Amino acid sequence: MIREELVFGPIHSRRLGSSLGINLLPRTGKLCNFDCIYCECGWNRDGRTTEPLPAVSDLQETLEATLRDCLEKGTGIDSITFSGDGESTLHPCFGEMIDVTLSLRDRFFPEAKVSVLSNATRLGDEKVFQALRKVDNPILKLDAPADAAVALINRPQGSYHVEDVVRNLERFEGDFILQTMFLRSEDFDSSDPAQLASWMDIVRRVSPREIMAYTLDREAPMPGLVKFTVEEMTNLLKPLVEEGFNVQIKG
Repeated sequence: MIREELVFGPIHSRRLGSSLGINLLPRTGKLCNFDCIYCECGWNRDGRTTEPLPAVSDLQETLEATLRDCLEKGTGIDSITFSGDGESTLHPCFGEMIDVTLSLRDRFFPEAKVSVLSNATRLGDEKVFQALRKVDNPILKLDAPADAAVALINRPQGSYHVEDVVRNLERFEGDFILQTMFLRSEDFDSSDPAQLASWMDIVRRVSPREIMAYTLDREAPMPGLVKFTVEEMTNLLKPLVEEGFNVQIKG
């Protein structure tokens, strides 16, 4: 199981280059309203902790020190990325954390992008939505086109409806990155023609500026999952490429 510090890296990301990570969640556990069958952080039940969430002042101090150190050492940073052990937008001060990060980015690494990896469940919270509108790369997840399929892959905790998420994605007016995991399990296959066609219809509806299609890269908590090859995903997504969508495929 991956357990990250408040600020970690930079590490090489297959999607974002040299990425300095920010983990707004407990350092010794996991906090997420999804319990994805492929999550490299493991199951939610194994990440329970009583450790408090970091404060805005903690991020200010730690990120400033790290960015200064990277600058002095000549360490390149392509992206400052909110990821970590769960869903960053669950932090009650998420918007303030974004503001602190943007300010420090502008001061130390103005060419770096600020990215947020999110499962898109909190877009209905106006403060979260507005914070995500400020960053360079809001990277928002939609792994399946229907509630039943999402229940199999992402196992949402509480109420979740794909249509609600799609309507919120439309509010970005195309200025976001859609992230989708391609995998096979006993119950789900991303290449199923009906599933794929419905997902593509959603892509056309929300019209993201970029699509990040990826597959399993690390050990997953659920056994028996099967990853897709780059060639398979390339063939599956060919219709979208031909329609002019910017599709990035990572194996």
